[in-house]
Amino acid sequence: MSDVAIIGIGLHPFGRTPGVSGAQQGAIAARRALADAGLQWQDIQFAYGGSHDAGNADSLVDKLGLTGLPFTNISNGCATGGSSLICAVNAIRSGQYDVGMVVGFDAHPRGAFAFDAKAWGLGEWYGKIGLGLTTQFFAMKIRRYMDQYGLSEDALVRVALKAFRNGSKNPNAWRREAVGYEEIAGSQMLNPPLRKFMLCSPSEGGAALVVCAADKAAKYVGKERIVRIAASVLRSRRHGSFEVFSPSQSIRQAESPTVEASKTAFEMAGIGPEDVDVAQVQDTESGAEIIHMAENHLCRDGEQEKWLREGVTEISGRLPINTDGGCIANGEPIGASGLRQVYEVCLQLRREAGARQVPKPMNVGYCQVYGAPGISAVQILKL
Repeated sequence: MSDVAIIGIGLHPFGRTPGVSGAQQGAIAARRALADAGLQWQDIQFAYGGSHDAGNADSLVDKLGLTGLPFTNISNGCATGGSSLICAVNAIRSGQYDVGMVVGFDAHPRGAFAFDAKAWGLGEWYGKIGLGLTTQFFAMKIRRYMDQYGLSEDALVRVALKAFRNGSKNPNAWRREAVGYEEIAGSQMLNPPLRKFMLCSPSEGGAALVVCAADKAAKYVGKERIVRIAASVLRSRRHGSFEVFSPSQSIRQAESPTVEASKTAFEMAGIGPEDVDVAQVQDTESGAEIIHMAENHLCRDGEQEKWLREGVTEISGRLPINTDGGCIANGEPIGASGLRQVYEVCLQLRREAGARQVPKPMNVGYCQVYGAPGISAVQILKL
Protein backbone atom coordinates (compact mmCIF):
# COMPACT_ATOMS: atom_id res chain seq x y z
CA MET A 1 0.00 0.00 0.00
CA SER A 2 1.15 3.55 -0.76
CA ASP A 3 2.26 5.83 2.06
CA VAL A 4 0.32 9.10 2.18
CA ALA A 5 1.52 12.65 2.74
CA ILE A 6 -0.10 16.03 3.27
CA ILE A 7 1.32 18.54 0.78
CA GLY A 8 -1.14 21.42 1.09
CA ILE A 9 -3.11 23.01 3.94
CA GLY A 10 -5.70 25.77 3.95
CA LEU A 11 -7.98 27.41 6.50
CA HIS A 12 -10.74 30.00 6.58
CA PRO A 13 -10.73 31.74 9.99
CA PHE A 14 -13.11 30.31 12.56
CA GLY A 15 -15.78 32.33 14.37
CA ARG A 16 -18.44 34.40 12.66
CA THR A 17 -18.06 35.83 9.15
CA PRO A 18 -21.21 37.78 8.23
CA GLY A 19 -22.06 37.68 4.54
CA VAL A 20 -19.89 34.64 3.80
CA SER A 21 -21.68 31.29 3.69
CA GLY A 22 -20.26 28.12 5.16
CA ALA A 23 -19.75 26.69 1.67
CA GLN A 24 -17.89 29.82 0.60
CA GLN A 25 -15.64 29.45 3.63
CA GLY A 26 -14.97 25.85 2.60
CA ALA A 27 -14.11 26.96 -0.94
CA ILE A 28 -11.70 29.59 0.39
CA ALA A 29 -9.96 26.96 2.53
CA ALA A 30 -9.77 24.63 -0.49
CA ARG A 31 -8.19 27.29 -2.70
CA ARG A 32 -5.65 28.08 0.01
CA ALA A 33 -4.74 24.41 0.33
CA LEU A 34 -4.30 24.16 -3.44
CA ALA A 35 -2.08 27.25 -3.48
CA ASP A 36 -0.04 25.86 -0.60
CA ALA A 37 0.56 22.68 -2.62
CA GLY A 38 1.20 24.56 -5.87
CA LEU A 39 -1.69 22.76 -7.59
CA GLN A 40 -4.86 23.65 -9.47
CA TRP A 41 -8.31 22.20 -8.84
CA GLN A 42 -7.96 20.36 -12.16
CA ASP A 43 -5.05 18.39 -10.66
CA ILE A 44 -7.25 16.89 -7.92
CA GLN A 45 -8.39 13.35 -8.71
CA PHE A 46 -10.94 12.87 -5.89
CA ALA A 47 -12.32 14.59 -2.80
CA TYR A 48 -13.98 13.79 0.51
CA GLY A 49 -15.67 16.35 2.69
CA GLY A 50 -18.41 17.14 5.12
CA SER A 51 -20.67 19.78 6.61
CA HIS A 52 -23.43 19.53 9.17
CA ASP A 53 -25.42 22.75 8.73
CA ALA A 54 -24.00 24.46 5.63
CA GLY A 55 -25.00 22.19 2.76
CA ASN A 56 -23.47 19.18 1.02
CA ALA A 57 -19.71 19.37 0.70
CA ASP A 58 -19.83 18.20 -2.91
CA SER A 59 -21.65 21.43 -3.77
CA LEU A 60 -18.19 23.04 -3.66
CA VAL A 61 -17.62 21.88 -7.23
CA ASP A 62 -19.91 24.75 -8.30
CA LYS A 63 -17.34 27.13 -6.84
CA LEU A 64 -14.12 25.24 -7.59
CA GLY A 65 -14.85 23.73 -11.00
CA LEU A 66 -16.98 21.08 -12.66
CA THR A 67 -14.22 18.60 -13.45
CA GLY A 68 -16.19 15.39 -12.95
CA LEU A 69 -14.06 14.13 -10.11
CA PRO A 70 -15.62 11.73 -7.55
CA PHE A 71 -16.58 13.84 -4.51
CA THR A 72 -18.02 11.94 -1.55
CA ASN A 73 -19.95 13.59 1.28
CA ILE A 74 -19.05 12.45 4.80
CA SER A 75 -21.22 12.95 7.88
CA ASN A 76 -19.93 11.57 11.17
CA GLY A 77 -20.76 14.05 13.92
CA CYS A 78 -17.87 16.10 15.25
CA ALA A 79 -15.55 13.42 13.85
CA THR A 80 -16.55 14.32 10.28
CA GLY A 81 -13.18 15.92 9.45
CA GLY A 82 -11.15 13.04 10.83
CA SER A 83 -13.40 10.54 9.07
CA SER A 84 -13.02 12.37 5.75
CA LEU A 85 -9.23 12.26 6.04
CA ILE A 86 -9.27 8.53 6.81
CA CYS A 87 -11.34 7.91 3.66
CA ALA A 88 -8.87 9.92 1.57
CA VAL A 89 -5.88 8.11 3.06
CA ASN A 90 -7.41 4.74 2.26
CA ALA A 91 -8.27 5.84 -1.30
CA ILE A 92 -4.61 6.66 -1.97
CA ARG A 93 -3.34 3.58 -0.17
CA SER A 94 -5.51 1.44 -2.42
CA GLY A 95 -3.46 2.66 -5.38
CA GLN A 96 -6.48 4.06 -7.21
CA TYR A 97 -5.47 7.72 -6.85
CA ASP A 98 -2.35 9.83 -6.39
CA VAL A 99 -3.67 13.23 -5.33
CA GLY A 100 -6.88 14.23 -3.55
CA MET A 101 -8.52 16.81 -1.35
CA VAL A 102 -10.19 16.67 2.05
CA VAL A 103 -12.38 19.62 2.97
CA GLY A 104 -14.77 20.47 5.78
CA PHE A 105 -16.82 23.57 6.58
CA ASP A 106 -19.80 24.71 8.59
CA ALA A 107 -21.83 27.70 9.69
CA HIS A 108 -23.94 26.81 12.71
CA PRO A 109 -26.72 29.01 14.09
CA ARG A 110 -26.13 30.58 17.47
CA GLY A 111 -27.09 28.66 20.58
CA ALA A 112 -26.85 24.99 21.44
CA PHE A 113 -26.81 22.37 18.70
CA ALA A 114 -30.28 21.17 17.71
CA PHE A 115 -31.09 17.64 18.88
CA ASP A 116 -33.59 15.09 17.59
CA ALA A 117 -33.71 12.15 20.00
CA LYS A 118 -35.36 9.80 17.51
CA ALA A 119 -32.67 10.46 14.89
CA TRP A 120 -30.10 9.17 17.39
CA GLY A 121 -32.10 6.06 18.21
CA LEU A 122 -33.32 7.38 21.56
CA GLY A 123 -36.73 7.90 23.11
CA GLU A 124 -38.23 11.37 23.47
CA TRP A 125 -37.68 11.10 27.22
CA TYR A 126 -33.95 11.57 26.68
CA GLY A 127 -34.40 15.09 25.37
CA LYS A 128 -37.20 15.99 27.77
CA ILE A 129 -35.02 15.46 30.84
CA GLY A 130 -32.27 17.67 29.37
CA LEU A 131 -29.72 15.08 28.27
CA GLY A 132 -29.96 16.28 24.68
CA LEU A 133 -27.90 19.26 25.83
CA THR A 134 -24.36 17.99 25.50
CA THR A 135 -23.21 20.39 28.20
CA GLN A 136 -25.29 18.32 30.62
CA PHE A 137 -23.74 15.05 29.49
CA PHE A 138 -20.15 16.30 29.50
CA ALA A 139 -20.66 17.83 32.94
CA MET A 140 -21.81 14.47 34.31
CA LYS A 141 -18.90 12.67 32.68
CA ILE A 142 -16.17 14.99 33.96
CA ARG A 143 -17.77 15.19 37.42
CA ARG A 144 -17.58 11.41 37.71
CA TYR A 145 -14.01 11.38 36.36
CA MET A 146 -12.87 14.08 38.79
CA ASP A 147 -14.32 12.12 41.70
CA GLN A 148 -12.63 8.91 40.53
CA TYR A 149 -9.16 10.42 40.17
CA GLY A 150 -9.12 13.23 42.72
CA LEU A 151 -9.06 16.18 40.32
CA SER A 152 -10.27 19.64 41.31
CA GLU A 153 -11.93 22.49 39.43
CA ASP A 154 -8.48 24.08 39.22
CA ALA A 155 -7.67 21.65 36.39
CA LEU A 156 -10.75 22.75 34.44
CA VAL A 157 -9.84 26.40 34.84
CA ARG A 158 -6.26 25.82 33.70
CA VAL A 159 -7.36 24.07 30.50
CA ALA A 160 -9.50 27.09 29.56
CA LEU A 161 -6.77 29.51 30.65
CA LYS A 162 -4.32 27.81 28.27
CA ALA A 163 -6.87 27.69 25.45
CA PHE A 164 -7.56 31.42 25.52
CA ARG A 165 -3.86 32.23 25.91
CA ASN A 166 -3.02 30.12 22.85
CA GLY A 167 -5.99 31.51 20.94
CA SER A 168 -4.70 35.04 21.53
CA LYS A 169 -1.64 34.07 19.45
CA ASN A 170 -3.70 32.58 16.62
CA PRO A 171 -4.94 35.02 13.95
CA ASN A 172 -7.46 32.41 12.72
CA ALA A 173 -9.08 31.81 16.12
CA TRP A 174 -12.50 33.13 17.10
CA ARG A 175 -11.52 34.06 20.67
CA ARG A 176 -8.30 36.04 20.38
CA GLU A 177 -8.17 37.59 23.83
CA ALA A 178 -6.55 35.92 26.82
CA VAL A 179 -8.90 35.45 29.78
CA GLY A 180 -7.60 35.51 33.35
CA TYR A 181 -7.78 32.70 35.90
CA GLU A 182 -10.20 34.52 38.22
CA GLU A 183 -12.53 35.48 35.38
CA ILE A 184 -12.75 31.87 34.24
CA ALA A 185 -13.13 30.50 37.76
CA GLY A 186 -15.84 33.07 38.58
CA SER A 187 -17.78 32.86 35.31
CA GLN A 188 -21.38 31.67 35.24
CA MET A 189 -21.91 28.05 36.26
CA LEU A 190 -23.81 26.30 33.48
CA ASN A 191 -23.74 22.58 34.26
CA PRO A 192 -21.65 21.89 37.37
CA PRO A 193 -18.67 21.77 37.34
CA LEU A 194 -18.53 23.42 33.88
CA ARG A 195 -18.61 27.20 33.71
CA LYS A 196 -19.25 29.61 30.86
CA PHE A 197 -15.61 30.03 29.82
CA MET A 198 -14.89 26.30 29.93
CA LEU A 199 -17.09 25.40 26.93
CA CYS A 200 -16.73 25.83 23.18
CA SER A 201 -19.50 27.26 21.01
CA PRO A 202 -20.93 26.30 17.62
CA SER A 203 -19.20 28.49 15.06
CA GLU A 204 -18.24 28.92 11.41
CA GLY A 205 -15.10 28.06 9.46
CA GLY A 206 -13.50 25.93 6.79
CA ALA A 207 -10.41 23.74 6.54
CA ALA A 208 -8.87 21.76 3.69
CA LEU A 209 -5.92 19.47 3.01
CA VAL A 210 -4.30 18.23 -0.19
CA VAL A 211 -3.13 14.64 0.24
CA CYS A 212 -0.80 12.75 -2.06
CA ALA A 213 0.98 9.44 -2.46
CA ALA A 214 4.15 10.02 -0.45
CA ASP A 215 6.48 8.80 -3.18
CA LYS A 216 5.14 11.51 -5.49
CA ALA A 217 5.00 14.37 -2.98
CA ALA A 218 8.45 15.76 -3.85
CA LYS A 219 7.13 16.56 -7.35
CA TYR A 220 4.98 19.30 -5.82
CA VAL A 221 6.61 20.68 -2.65
CA GLY A 222 10.00 20.77 -0.95
CA LYS A 223 11.01 17.99 1.41
CA GLU A 224 10.74 20.26 4.46
CA ARG A 225 7.02 20.81 3.77
CA ILE A 226 5.99 17.17 3.34
CA VAL A 227 4.13 15.78 6.37
CA ARG A 228 3.55 12.03 6.29
CA ILE A 229 0.45 10.37 7.70
CA ALA A 230 1.88 7.56 9.81
CA ALA A 231 -1.51 6.40 11.12
CA SER A 232 -5.15 7.19 10.45
CA VAL A 233 -7.69 5.29 12.57
CA LEU A 234 -11.42 5.50 13.32
CA ARG A 235 -13.28 3.59 16.02
CA SER A 236 -16.85 3.63 17.36
CA ARG A 237 -18.19 2.83 20.82
CA ARG A 238 -18.57 -0.64 22.31
CA HIS A 239 -21.32 -1.76 24.63
CA GLY A 240 -20.58 -0.39 28.07
CA SER A 241 -18.61 2.72 27.13
CA PHE A 242 -20.15 5.94 28.43
CA GLU A 243 -20.51 8.26 25.43
CA VAL A 244 -22.57 11.17 24.14
CA PHE A 245 -26.23 10.17 23.83
CA SER A 246 -25.78 6.98 25.86
CA PRO A 247 -29.26 6.20 27.22
CA SER A 248 -27.82 4.56 30.33
CA GLN A 249 -24.58 3.54 31.99
CA SER A 250 -23.79 -0.13 31.84
CA ILE A 251 -22.88 -2.06 34.98
CA ARG A 252 -19.90 -3.50 33.14
CA GLN A 253 -17.78 -0.65 31.81
CA ALA A 254 -15.96 -0.69 28.48
CA GLU A 255 -13.18 1.60 27.32
CA SER A 256 -13.91 4.65 25.19
CA PRO A 257 -13.48 4.35 21.41
CA THR A 258 -10.64 6.85 21.79
CA VAL A 259 -8.63 4.35 23.84
CA GLU A 260 -8.86 1.73 21.11
CA ALA A 261 -8.29 4.19 18.25
CA SER A 262 -5.23 5.62 19.98
CA LYS A 263 -3.71 2.23 20.75
CA THR A 264 -4.23 1.06 17.17
CA ALA A 265 -2.76 4.28 15.77
CA PHE A 266 0.42 3.98 17.84
CA GLU A 267 0.82 0.37 16.70
CA MET A 268 0.26 1.39 13.07
CA ALA A 269 2.81 4.20 13.33
CA GLY A 270 5.35 2.02 15.12
CA ILE A 271 5.86 4.54 17.92
CA GLY A 272 4.67 5.15 21.48
CA PRO A 273 3.04 8.09 23.30
CA GLU A 274 6.46 9.14 24.56
CA ASP A 275 7.44 9.95 20.96
CA VAL A 276 4.71 12.57 20.47
CA ASP A 277 6.09 16.12 20.26
CA VAL A 278 2.85 18.11 19.87
CA ALA A 279 -0.81 17.10 20.14
CA GLN A 280 -4.33 18.25 19.39
CA VAL A 281 -7.12 16.54 21.34
CA GLN A 282 -10.87 17.13 21.38
CA ASP A 283 -11.75 19.84 23.90
CA THR A 284 -15.46 20.36 23.49
CA GLU A 285 -15.06 21.70 27.02
CA SER A 286 -12.27 21.71 29.59
CA GLY A 287 -13.22 18.29 30.93
CA ALA A 288 -12.98 16.69 27.49
CA GLU A 289 -9.34 17.74 27.12
CA ILE A 290 -8.56 16.33 30.57
CA ILE A 291 -10.21 12.98 29.85
CA HIS A 292 -8.77 12.72 26.34
CA MET A 293 -5.23 13.33 27.57
CA ALA A 294 -5.45 9.98 29.36
CA GLU A 295 -7.63 8.17 26.81
CA ASN A 296 -5.01 8.94 24.17
CA HIS A 297 -2.32 7.43 26.41
CA LEU A 298 -0.52 10.77 26.66
CA CYS A 299 -0.64 10.64 30.45
CA ARG A 300 -2.06 8.45 33.22
CA ASP A 301 -5.51 9.02 34.70
CA GLY A 302 -5.21 11.57 37.50
CA GLU A 303 -1.94 13.13 36.30
CA GLN A 304 -3.62 15.92 34.39
CA GLU A 305 -3.88 18.50 37.17
CA LYS A 306 -0.20 18.17 38.04
CA TRP A 307 0.74 18.46 34.36
CA LEU A 308 -1.37 21.59 33.94
CA ARG A 309 0.08 23.27 37.03
CA GLU A 310 3.62 22.46 35.92
CA GLY A 311 3.04 23.75 32.38
CA VAL A 312 3.71 20.42 30.66
CA THR A 313 0.99 21.07 28.05
CA GLU A 314 1.91 24.71 27.36
CA ILE A 315 3.49 25.74 24.05
CA SER A 316 6.87 25.79 25.79
CA GLY A 317 6.20 22.58 27.74
CA ARG A 318 7.27 18.99 27.24
CA LEU A 319 4.03 18.03 25.45
CA PRO A 320 2.17 21.04 24.03
CA ILE A 321 -1.55 20.34 23.61
CA ASN A 322 -4.04 22.39 21.56
CA THR A 323 -1.49 25.02 20.58
CA ASP A 324 -4.04 26.93 18.46
CA GLY A 325 -6.53 27.29 21.32
CA GLY A 326 -8.51 24.17 20.48
CA CYS A 327 -12.30 24.19 20.27
CA ILE A 328 -12.56 26.46 23.31
CA ALA A 329 -10.86 29.36 21.48
CA ASN A 330 -11.87 28.46 17.92
CA GLY A 331 -15.42 27.24 18.40
CA GLU A 332 -16.59 24.10 16.65
CA PRO A 333 -17.86 24.14 13.08
CA ILE A 334 -18.47 20.39 12.93
CA GLY A 335 -17.31 19.72 9.37
CA ALA A 336 -14.04 21.63 9.76
CA SER A 337 -13.02 20.99 13.35
CA GLY A 338 -11.03 17.76 12.92
CA LEU A 339 -9.21 19.17 9.89
CA ARG A 340 -8.31 22.31 11.84
CA GLN A 341 -6.38 20.06 14.21
CA VAL A 342 -4.39 18.55 11.34
CA TYR A 343 -3.80 22.00 9.83
CA GLU A 344 -2.32 23.18 13.13
CA VAL A 345 -0.05 20.18 13.59
CA CYS A 346 1.21 20.55 10.01
CA LEU A 347 1.99 24.21 10.70
CA GLN A 348 3.87 23.24 13.85
CA LEU A 349 5.89 20.47 12.18
CA ARG A 350 6.69 22.79 9.26
CA ARG A 351 7.68 25.49 11.80
CA GLU A 352 5.23 27.99 10.31
CA ALA A 353 3.04 28.63 13.37
CA GLY A 354 4.33 32.13 14.08
CA ALA A 355 3.80 33.48 17.61
CA ARG A 356 2.55 30.12 18.86
CA GLN A 357 5.35 28.04 17.33
CA VAL A 358 6.57 25.29 19.66
CA PRO A 359 10.26 26.11 20.16
CA LYS A 360 11.67 22.61 20.54
CA PRO A 361 12.66 20.34 17.61
CA MET A 362 9.73 18.16 16.53
CA ASN A 363 9.10 15.15 14.34
CA VAL A 364 5.77 13.66 15.47
CA GLY A 365 2.34 15.26 15.80
CA TYR A 366 -0.87 13.69 17.11
CA CYS A 367 -4.54 14.57 16.44
CA GLN A 368 -7.70 13.15 18.01
CA VAL A 369 -11.27 14.26 17.31
CA TYR A 370 -14.35 12.88 19.07
CA GLY A 371 -17.98 13.03 18.00
CA ALA A 372 -21.45 11.83 18.87
CA PRO A 373 -22.63 9.19 19.46
CA GLY A 374 -19.19 7.87 20.45
CA ILE A 375 -16.84 8.05 17.46
CA SER A 376 -13.14 8.83 17.68
CA ALA A 377 -10.62 9.47 14.91
CA VAL A 378 -6.86 9.58 15.49
CA GLN A 379 -4.16 10.77 13.09
CA ILE A 380 -0.41 10.52 13.71
CA LEU A 381 1.73 12.76 11.52
CA LYS A 382 5.49 12.60 10.95
CA LEU A 383 8.07 14.63 9.11
